[in-house]
Amino acid sequence: MFMGEFNHSIDAKGRIIIPSKFREDLGDEFVITLGLDGCLFAYPNEEWKTFVEELRKLPGTMEARKLQRYFMAGAAACEADKQGRILIPAKLRESAGLDKDIVFVGVLNKIEIWSKERWDSNNDYDDVDAIAERMSEYGISF
Repeated sequence: MFMGEFNHSIDAKGRIIIPSKFREDLGDEFVITLGLDGCLFAYPNEEWKTFVEELRKLPGTMEARKLQRYFMAGAAACEADKQGRILIPAKLRESAGLDKDIVFVGVLNKIEIWSKERWDSNNDYDDVDAIAERMSEYGISF
């Protein structure tokens, strides 16, 4: 399980160092794809396979096909080097606005990779109490 928030930077070649706290659970080979809310998602291979199976189960609607294309077309297999660095493909870097300072956020079964600017501007928690109350509809209580 991934949790925590870590600040790093991206070098001129587009490489980032995976936080050491995430490396073991992520593994040497994993998948990065477009995420939601303007970030990237990084999945360990086993979690990626589970996610792909969920995408396969979607109905054949236009919306489902669009989601399948969104996550699959942007996906890239990544392999960490001995220093724990990976190269994020240029298209993914551009989509997430990654240029210098980045934030890794552990979210249960995946890692979100954010530009620091987007993370700071999009992640206020002013409405978290109201959201938590609505989660009772799903059988979740805090």
